[in-house]
Amino acid sequence: MDELERGMTEAGPVIARGDGRLDILALGEWVHAGDVREVLGEPGAYAGAGLPDALTLLARVTREKEHVPLHADLDDVDEPVRFGARVADGPPARYIGAAATLVRLYAGRPVAGAAYELAGAREGELNIFG
Repeated sequence: MDELERGMTEAGPVIARGDGRLDILALGEWVHAGDVREVLGEPGAYAGAGLPDALTLLARVTREKEHVPLHADLDDVDEPVRFGARVADGPPARYIGAAATLVRLYAGRPVAGAAYELAGAREGELNIFG
């Protein structure tokens, strides 16, 4: 775990100095750290102190990729968050639930047993890495 943390700590400043093209890599690494935490039974898998930054990156990446439009009412975030393409016709898909579960959906990770509502899109449509 120390090696993983050191690698991410050292990579962070390099990614931050970039022009944004590596931001999806930063998001992927953050998700991977969640995978490791989950396997090891550590707290903060797909959540924790980095969650606000991860959600900001996720919103920007999904918008730039013109991904499925989604309005998310996150249990653990004060204001709704918009993801994906700007809506031209019809309402966006809706998500209600924990932010960590939404991150799992966008990362194509299992969400078995998680309580959430998703309307107007299928789980697989949200995956940005698949």
